[in-house]
Amino acid sequence: MTASIDAFDMRQSTRRIGRVRLKLRDLERGAAFYENILGLRRISAEAGRVVLGTTKTALLELIAAPEAAARDPRDAGLFHTAFLLPSRASLGAWLAFAIANGVPVQGASDHVVSEAIYLADPEGNGIEVYADTPPSGWHDAAGKLLMTTQALDADGVLAAGQAGSWQGFPEDGLIGHIHLQVGDTAASETFYGDVLGFDLTKRYPKASFFGADGYHHQLACNSWNSAGAGARPRNATGLDGFEILLRGSEDHAAILARAARAGVGIEQNGESVSLRDPWGNGINLRVSGNA
Repeated sequence: MTASIDAFDMRQSTRRIGRVRLKLRDLERGAAFYENILGLRRISAEAGRVVLGTTKTALLELIAAPEAAARDPRDAGLFHTAFLLPSRASLGAWLAFAIANGVPVQGASDHVVSEAIYLADPEGNGIEVYADTPPSGWHDAAGKLLMTTQALDADGVLAAGQAGSWQGFPEDGLIGHIHLQVGDTAASETFYGDVLGFDLTKRYPKASFFGADGYHHQLACNSWNSAGAGARPRNATGLDGFEILLRGSEDHAAILARAARAGVGIEQNGESVSLRDPWGNGINLRVSGNA
């Protein structure tokens, strides 16, 4: 839901993406990248596992998998993890930092609903760093979402960030969305729309976008590189799973009921409940009073 006409308050959404789990061959190299380049803080570390985020929120869980096969970019799995910054000014500050430190950037786009910069971690896991534009400009007069891809006004973003320097990932930053590679977007609409209950907010050729509470998308699926892909190899690096945080137990129960009717396997481990999408991506459902 929108906190005002000028901002969407993701923490007040009835559902959002929580922690994302990645398997890496070189755990310390990967953790150092997310600390140094994105400014995430190391929350905890134990044998074979590092959790990163802000002092408020765990965002990434990195798992050591030194013997795993390198991810095939044609497989189902992660397209990118999208880190949401609270303002255009913070995006501009990060972009200035990235330029000054020679961070390799793969792309930059104005999506009307957001402004985004793209890169990858040392093992090829995609990353988006973005800030939303005011929600008042997200739809046309008929209510149609205007999300598209245009050239980023990098000079304007940099100018917005001149008031301050990058001081690490902001405390109120979050994972705004996760974008997946899938074998078939129609199947993704059945699973993420019909079973999980996200709204289909936009459809492009070979890409579907899903949101809740009027947000442009908390989740997306495409088959641009992965058309026809089956379940992703379990012994490969890359995405191991992700959380969906729900504000209400009723939503949690409704998802499980729909999953059972659809024949989707439900894995229970103590209080943790998880599902797998048609490509084997693990999804942990967690009820949080403040999603």
